Amino acid sequence: MKIENLSDLFLHTLKDIYFAENQIVKALPKMIKNADSKELAKVLDAHLGETKEQITRLKQVFELLGQKPEGEECPAIEGILEEGDELMKEIKDPDTRDAAMIAAAQAVEHYEITRYGTLVSWAELLKLPDAVKLLGATLKEEHGADSKLNKLAEGKLNKQAA
Repeated sequence: MKIENLSDLFLHTLKDIYFAENQIVKALPKMIKNADSKELAKVLDAHLGETKEQITRLKQVFELLGQKPEGEECPAIEGILEEGDELMKEIKDPDTRDAAMIAAAQAVEHYEITRYGTLVSWAELLKLPDAVKLLGATLKEEHGADSKLNKLAEGKLNKQAA
């Protein structure tokens, strides 16, 4: 995709996060299955539902732009998810594996937070108020998911792994 202006960059980044969200939907069930902590599995399962809704919102943003929803391969999210998958396979201790999965999930959340924060900012500049609303709702959810994971890690699971 040729990027000549902020509108092009916005669309490129939208395709990037659309690809990422679809990869995350594929990865989360495996994480839920591998979680030893019922609390962790519950948080991940809830976020799986949120992620599916986020994909629906992204489709709405594509529609606002008169574009077909499509992803553009994102090596960054592929690397983050691959690293998390490797850790799940390598770590035998369930408490340590849970701590590693939280860290991997937070890496994903932080990636998403940067993407959605940027998209909201650009949508404001491009005068796309409906996109700002849709993307802003997702940004809020990503911050919430990160906060839940952080509380779970610091409150209990990291200590169990130690």
